[in-house]
Amino acid sequence: MDNQYTGGECRRQAVRVEDRILLSWSPVTREKVAEVKEYISRGIPPYLQEGLTEIQLYVGTQSALARIQERDEDLGLFLQHLDTKVNMLLQKVSGGVSPFDRLVLQEVTLSSVGLSFLADQDMAQGTTLEFNLVLLPDYVYVYCLGEVVGCRPSGAAAGVLAQLVSCQFTLIMEEDRERLVQHSFKKQSLALRNRRLSADS
Repeated sequence: MDNQYTGGECRRQAVRVEDRILLSWSPVTREKVAEVKEYISRGIPPYLQEGLTEIQLYVGTQSALARIQERDEDLGLFLQHLDTKVNMLLQKVSGGVSPFDRLVLQEVTLSSVGLSFLADQDMAQGTTLEFNLVLLPDYVYVYCLGEVVGCRPSGAAAGVLAQLVSCQFTLIMEEDRERLVQHSFKKQSLALRNRRLSADS
C-alpha cells in the first residue's frame, strides 16, 4: 500500500499518541508478505487468514460486553466472568498457542503510519513484522504488516534489558488506517481535556 501523504493529510495521518493496547507481533517471511499483499490488493480483508478469527470473536465479544456493562453493570460483569471461564476452558481443550493467546497489554507510541514498542530482543532494520492490535477501550481490531525502521536499547523493563523498536506500517487496509486515525484523535482530545481540567483545578 502507498504510505506517502502530503500536506494536511500527512499531518492527520502522523498524529502520534502514547497508548496502552493489546498487541502481538511476530516476524514474517517474504511469502507471507506476498500473500497479505495479494489479499489487500484484491480487496479481501486479511482477517480471513487462519487463526485470526479467534481474535475477531474475542474483540467482538468484548465490545458487546462493554456496551452491556454501560447499561447494566452487574449483568455486564457477570457475562464477563462467564466469558473468561469459557476462554480458559477452550484454551485447555485446544492446547498450543494461537494469535489470540499472544495478545499482551503493552504501552506503545501509536499513529496510523506506525508504532514504537518495547521488545526483549534486538531486531534488524528492514525486518517485516506481523501485527495484531486491539485498541482499547472500544476493542477495535487492526491487523497489518510493518517494517522495522529503528531499534535501540531503552533501559530495563521488568528487570530485562529492553529494545525500543520503531516500525512503519507497510501493508494495512485503508479502513484500518482510518480507524487508527480516529483512535489517535480521540486519545489526543481526551489527554488535552484532562490537562485542561487539571489546570483549572
